[in-house]
Parts: sequence; structure tokens; C-alpha cells
Amino acid sequence: MSIENPIVLIKGGGEMASGIAHRLCRCHFRVCMTEISKPLAVRREVSFCEAVYEGEKTVEGITAKLVDSYDKLLELLDSGQIPIMVDFKAKIKEFLKPDVMVDAIMAKKNLGTKITDAPLVIALGPGFYAGKDAHLVVETNRGHNLGTIIEEGEAEENTGIPAVIASFSAERVFRAPRDGHISTIKEIGDYIETDDVVALVEDLPVKAKIKGIIRGLLRNGTEVWKGMKTGDIDPRGIKEYCYTISDKARAVGGGVLEGILSHFNR
Repeated sequence: MSIENPIVLIKGGGEMASGIAHRLCRCHFRVCMTEISKPLAVRREVSFCEAVYEGEKTVEGITAKLVDSYDKLLELLDSGQIPIMVDFKAKIKEFLKPDVMVDAIMAKKNLGTKITDAPLVIALGPGFYAGKDAHLVVETNRGHNLGTIIEEGEAEENTGIPAVIASFSAERVFRAPRDGHISTIKEIGDYIETDDVVALVEDLPVKAKIKGIIRGLLRNGTEVWKGMKTGDIDPRGIKEYCYTISDKARAVGGGVLEGILSHFNR
């Protein structure tokens, strides 16, 4: 079984979803994405969901554009650009009839994806059972199995522990000290020192625990809850990394690409 010029519908527009979309577009797949009305991506410079706020977002030479009608979506599909639509339940699938659906919401649970949603359904990470919720599951936990295709069973459980970069793990992550709205003081790409105030949540500061480059930060004014991840630091201090797709997103994108090709090129 083979297929030409397939349509891939990706649920989610954050970092992992964008890494997948970018890789598939580079391989000349027709890609469409769906998002919620107020996306919460931290790594905004490499997340196509920023188009929901800005109208369009370019990541490493590929542009996603916000569309509000099926006609505009179809126009973009064949242009080499990515249409992204606010459609939390991905109702567009009934119109688009994609060859592949990818659940890249990264919610750590299934928010409604069914194995019958498309001829091939691929889901990322924990919360899905390959062969039941989706045809394939892609491992998203860093380590030896990152990007591996699972044909039956589940991905590794969420550890809740941030990945280690330059010997730092939990220290890299900014978290909200209380419920409220975040007011950003620094920006993605800024170099910061230990104890620098990066943002405020109402009256409480969000401080850096280590020095480095701000790689991710929620949009100013975003509503947050206590303990919520609001940003992260890259202790390597290389500014270019803020604006390029991560090794993890590339690995996961490669896993999705492998899953599609192995399924249809039988």
C-alpha cells in the first residue's frame, strides 16, 4: 500500500507538534494544524501556535498561517505553508479527511483522539495505547528510546522531571509562585544571572535559579496557576538554540515520519 502527497492533520501547535510539522513539510507532505484559542507554548520561537496570536509564525524557514475558513485552509495546503486553525476538537477532520492524524497535544492523556479518526493515527507520549487509541505511539521521554515507534503498548510514564542540560534539570525551569497573570520582564534570548527576576505573577517574582539564556517564556499576560511551568533557561548560553528546533523535537518528528512511511510504503 502506498499513497501520494498525503494530508497530515496535527493536533497541537507547540514545540513537539511544530518539530513534526516542520520535518513533514520539508518532506513535501501537506500539513494542517489545529490549536486552542489561547495556546500555552513556552518555547514560542519554535512553536507554530504563535500564529494564533500573531497571524503567522516562521520557524527555520517554514511559515504557518492562521486561517478561519476551510477555503483558506485548502489554498495554503498546496503552497508549502502550514494552515493552522483554532479547533480544539479537530472537527476539521470531517471536512479534510486526512490520511494521517497526529495527536501532538502532549497532554499526557488522551483528550478525545480515536483510532478511527484517520487511516493512520499516531499519538505522542504517555496517555495512549498503540493498537487501541492510535495505530502507533511515539516515545517522547528523553533517553535511549526517544523517537521510537511503538506498535503495541504504551510510551514510558511521565517522570515529571525536566531533561538534564549541562548538568541542570529542575533548576532550568521557571514555575509560577501563585495563581494569576504573568507579567514578563525579560524576553526569550536574554542572558540572565542567578536570582534575576524574569517575570512577576501578580505581586510575586519569578527568579532564575541558574544563569544562562532564556530559551522559553510564556506570553506576557498569560493566566497561570501555582506550580505551572512558565519558562526555561538553557545553561549552555547559546542564543541560536532559542530559535531552532531542539534535538528532542527532531527525534520525535523523525519517529512520526518513520511511522507514516512504514505504514504506507508496504
